[in-house]
Amino acid sequence: MEAIAFYIFAAIAVVASVGVVGQRNPMYSVMLLITSFGALAGLYVLLDAPFTAVTQIIIYAGAILVLFLFVVMLLNVPREDPAPGLLATMGPHGMKIGAVLSALLGIEVVWALSRLPQGWFPQDEATLAVSSVAEIGRVLFTRHAFAFEATSILILVAMVGAVIIARKAR
Repeated sequence: MEAIAFYIFAAIAVVASVGVVGQRNPMYSVMLLITSFGALAGLYVLLDAPFTAVTQIIIYAGAILVLFLFVVMLLNVPREDPAPGLLATMGPHGMKIGAVLSALLGIEVVWALSRLPQGWFPQDEATLAVSSVAEIGRVLFTRHAFAFEATSILILVAMVGAVIIARKAR
């Protein structure tokens, strides 16, 4: 039963992620990204990591993607314009080159993962202690407090920038 759920969540995540990149309408891309994050949360539940799954939904699908959605709605961009550049001028040949490079990257990743030793991911007490929500909160707000605050300031700056870009000239 878990294998069936895994394949369903994995298929949803892959199809939604490909749809995010392939859509011309930014609103559909944001909605597909929410779908992809939901499927990833389902995969985290299958990995017996419910805190990570809930964090995935609350932080990414709940906060960051709502911010993306507001930016898309504020900018009111109905469709993506084709960007002039090297691949645009190459026409269908650019797509072939991209497909070949993507296949080479996939082969390289499979080769690199096959060369890892069997016990490469060690299980020590430090990694097992991170499964506690209290321990995650303590580490986040003590050891990683600067990164946490820097990320929040970065998101605030992005939101202010989106409002300034979307503001109409008087």
